[in-house]
Amino acid sequence: MPDRIRRFLPFGWLAAVCLALSSFCAFGEDELIRFEGRQVQGGMIIGHAPAGSSVGVDGQPVLTTEDGRFLVAFPREQTDATTVTLTLPSGRRLERSLVPEGREFDIQRIDGLPQDQVTPPESVLERIRDDARQARQARERRDARADWVGGFDWPLTGPITGVYGSQRILNGQARNPHWGIDIAAPTGTPVRSPAPGVVTLAHPDMYFSGGTLFIDHGHRLVSAFLHLDAIHVEVGATVDRGEVVGTVGATGRATGPHLDWRMNLGDTRIDPALLVDWSDNPDAEPR
Repeated sequence: MPDRIRRFLPFGWLAAVCLALSSFCAFGEDELIRFEGRQVQGGMIIGHAPAGSSVGVDGQPVLTTEDGRFLVAFPREQTDATTVTLTLPSGRRLERSLVPEGREFDIQRIDGLPQDQVTPPESVLERIRDDARQARQARERRDARADWVGGFDWPLTGPITGVYGSQRILNGQARNPHWGIDIAAPTGTPVRSPAPGVVTLAHPDMYFSGGTLFIDHGHRLVSAFLHLDAIHVEVGATVDRGEVVGTVGATGRATGPHLDWRMNLGDTRIDPALLVDWSDNPDAEPR
């Protein structure tokens, strides 16, 4: 073998080894990227990336845990893909396209109602706008807490009388969809926090939702509890899983005592029913 070839041979082997190691590491990083949960309209999934990765969802940066977990939500009406962009610790940039499965939502048409049962009177519109402002403000926290990692329990058990995504059309006018899950229970029944969190709103009497409580579980994931008869915690309080935070009522625009439990990831309204174990509520019929 000529000397000039022999001299350069070790460098060739070194380059080959480096290339192999690089490919192996890249493959290893790809293997760490995965998603868990129900990828459906109104659903939320947990993404897993290598620790130290930066993550964006549809061009917006999202928080990640120290071990690389993050949240992705799908709106009720979404039919196209959500793009998740990941910048890995190695500097590699990857994209994943996630398309939610469609769902059928209940639509109810009611005609012949008096107009005051369809549109709120002018005298309360300013109050309604102020309620909405307070709710938006309470959801704006960008807290690195990740109290959602342990999952969610039912805040109480009982029959389900209203579901996420259902919608009424009153006198031909489409109302906003129902954004929560209604759980029937007698007035005064304890309501427990489904996961740890921080109280960001505790309002005794909003126009539509009556006694209203928000608990922030971190990463902009917020539980809302509506129509409460009593609220036992104050804004800024840290609550534990299972802690009693209020009681069931029929305050606001409610036809009877029940809890309306809603969840938001940022501005996206998601279905709490997809995040709980239905076997823990024997009075409920799974949907």
